[in-house]
Amino acid sequence: MPPIAANLTLLFTELPFLERFAAARAAGFRGVEFLFPYAWPPAEVKAALDDNGLVPVLFNLPAGDWDAGERGLAGLPGREAAFRDGLERALDYAEALGCPRLHAMAGIPGAGVDPERARATLIDNLGHAAERAAARGRVLTLEPINSRLDMPGYLIDTPARALSVIQAVGEPSLRLQYDLYHARVMGEDLDASLVRCLPWIEHVQFADCPGRHQPGTGSLPLAALLARLDALGYRGWASAEYHPRGPTADSLAWLANLGGDSESLSVNGKGETH
Repeated sequence: MPPIAANLTLLFTELPFLERFAAARAAGFRGVEFLFPYAWPPAEVKAALDDNGLVPVLFNLPAGDWDAGERGLAGLPGREAAFRDGLERALDYAEALGCPRLHAMAGIPGAGVDPERARATLIDNLGHAAERAAARGRVLTLEPINSRLDMPGYLIDTPARALSVIQAVGEPSLRLQYDLYHARVMGEDLDASLVRCLPWIEHVQFADCPGRHQPGTGSLPLAALLARLDALGYRGWASAEYHPRGPTADSLAWLANLGGDSESLSVNGKGETH
């Protein structure tokens, strides 16, 4: 079974961000991810990780003006300079935190942008970013995010579209971030899709579907899918990225139902659980 990490942007939101690390550790998690750490000095985030014996799994590059509706810059023509500035900032944070992978959000180009121009911008930006990430010992990921419910107009909304871009970039440091919830919303046959995508999968995330709440609130067969990933040879993390119904601590029954919590998993010499 893949080791389970907690997304601290969506989980434990009853607490201020830097207090969520201790709550995650108390709940049995050994790894954490988060969307954007940039509101806090890297030294404070690193202290929260170290004080609680937590491994940083992944976080996102800066995604632009979130309040204005931007959801990533990688595929936005005219925003190349902002994307590259954000990339360098993210790489500095990753180095300070010891985080091995970064996610570059493709973005929502808007109705007036030619889709082929947006795709070409994405490929160019990700090629540059993958080279820079590799030079600094990091892996870059591209995640398809569903355009039906969560992010209408999102440029990369299916695993097939993500793989097409990854293959066009052709950099080994650019990999696939596979979210079971987003894929399910887009109508994927998850078993067949995981088999097809496995050679490119770097990181997995999940929430139940429908609703994007904790496992057990919908119809996503999480235990079976994680067992399938294990049988296929996946050796990365699987991160819980859901909106809890009620307090996060009350939403964690699923963790024990997987056959134990993340306390039972070993950590190798690099601080990564496999």
